[in-house]
Amino acid sequence: MRGVRWLLPGAIWAGLLGCGPDAGFSDLDAYLETLREQAAIRIEPAPAIRAFPALGYGAGALRSPFQAPLATSLAGRRSTAGGPEPDRVRGPLEAFDIEQLQMVGTLSGNAGSFVLLRAGDAVHRLRVGDYLGRDQGRIVAIDESWVKVLEIVPDGSGSWLERPRTLVLKSHS
Repeated sequence: MRGVRWLLPGAIWAGLLGCGPDAGFSDLDAYLETLREQAAIRIEPAPAIRAFPALGYGAGALRSPFQAPLATSLAGRRSTAGGPEPDRVRGPLEAFDIEQLQMVGTLSGNAGSFVLLRAGDAVHRLRVGDYLGRDQGRIVAIDESWVKVLEIVPDGSGSWLERPRTLVLKSHS
């Protein structure tokens, strides 16, 4: 309680010290006055900003540069089948684009060879003949480090083309 009693008089005393004469700032005032008397330095104006025409991006509707061109990758690969099978029951991996699937391994045993594909958060086991991807992709070959898929895609003129794709094993580095 004793310290609180001296708090108010101490604050008043500190406030009165701040109201004293300006005797300590005469040298600072003299220096500022000499700076005000000197001629101001002329600064050159900034150069004018040239307006450049805006560049529009017109390739948004074109083919992705990360996929092979349809004309070169599908040339001469006419399907003997009449296109996709409309009555076939769709598998769970046919809801994904083939680019979203990752090969993470293979299994081999008495039942044959299987490929392990990751789609989203789940890993699926598939064999030769199973379907995957949105373009009627069918597994045609399985190796330890890759799986070959044959997709059936429209060629734009009412026919269907077989497009081979290969998924490679994703290595963890």
